[in-house]
Amino acid sequence: MIVLGLESSCDDTAAALVSRKPGEKPVVLSSVVVGQTNLHAAFGGVVPEIAARAHAEKLDLCAEQALSKAGLTLADVDAFAVTAGPGLIGGVLSGVMCAKGLAAATGKPLYGVNHLAGHALTPRLTDDVAYPYLMLLVSGGHCQFLLVHAPDHFERLGGTIDDAPGEAFDKVARLISLPQPGGPEIEKAALKGDAKHFAFPRPLLDRADCDMSFSGLKTAVLRMRDKIIAEKGGLTVQDQANLAAGFQAAVVDVLAEKTRRAMKIYLEAAPMTPSLCVAGGVAANSAIRQGLETVSSSFNAAFIAPPLALCTDNAAMIAFAAIEQSTLRGPDDLTLSARPRWPLDTSQPAMLGSGKKGAKA
Repeated sequence: MIVLGLESSCDDTAAALVSRKPGEKPVVLSSVVVGQTNLHAAFGGVVPEIAARAHAEKLDLCAEQALSKAGLTLADVDAFAVTAGPGLIGGVLSGVMCAKGLAAATGKPLYGVNHLAGHALTPRLTDDVAYPYLMLLVSGGHCQFLLVHAPDHFERLGGTIDDAPGEAFDKVARLISLPQPGGPEIEKAALKGDAKHFAFPRPLLDRADCDMSFSGLKTAVLRMRDKIIAEKGGLTVQDQANLAAGFQAAVVDVLAEKTRRAMKIYLEAAPMTPSLCVAGGVAANSAIRQGLETVSSSFNAAFIAPPLALCTDNAAMIAFAAIEQSTLRGPDDLTLSARPRWPLDTSQPAMLGSGKKGAKA
């Protein structure tokens, strides 16, 4: 089965081809990702309308390039997969409509995939991890602990009740005058800083559950920044480094401790081959990876962190998720809708509440 996947939920336009033969490991035949950093640089964050227009302009070109790199044509493709949510609705809609056009023109099956499921199933693509496994999905818009029981069965153990870590990294970077995207810039600045110079809080560690909060931590950085500016008249490069290091250390500590609690719940099910997996853009942070790997080692569990190219938004994970789920369900028809909100675990109350468009997460 060869699937052409499309991803356009935020600010990366992506297309990929993934193949899997019965009884064999999946193979990523090609993966193309076109970023939009330059388009949004002047605005300090992703502008949904600009992102949607860029996706509409680039999706077909990315698909053509992915086919060319794989040495294939549309005739070789067995099915199409697309991120149908959650995400910025304009971008998701661009991808869904492009995929519908391909499916309608070729008469081949179409699979709408939950973007979060793509991330959650990536360890199956890269390392053939056995079910069930514990997944920490940590990205710009989401942060959840998931027990992954099957391609379509995700049990949420906890998550962020406000800002996701990636969102907090971006906001803190802006607060201390570092460029965007904030994650890599915070990590780079933190290397030159003293993580103990400022005493930042570790939110919700007094609660025994697996829920997290990063909004208060962001506010603590803001107040410390204002105090420094009031005293000195501005921030020095070393002040920036110390603030970045202190903030990053707090995030690492919270994620590590909450992961310990999630691991205890996961191990109660006595999995044959326990595995802690991490995916999402924030998983690229080396300090976070090191903290999680230490936790995993303390429980004698395997630690799986996919390569960076498959941790951040990409279409290979979408194509593979469709392959995994195709054994359990049929394809979608051309009434497939773009969804700005689409929780993986619908059996539990929404972490961030609900609105007219449904549960947020």
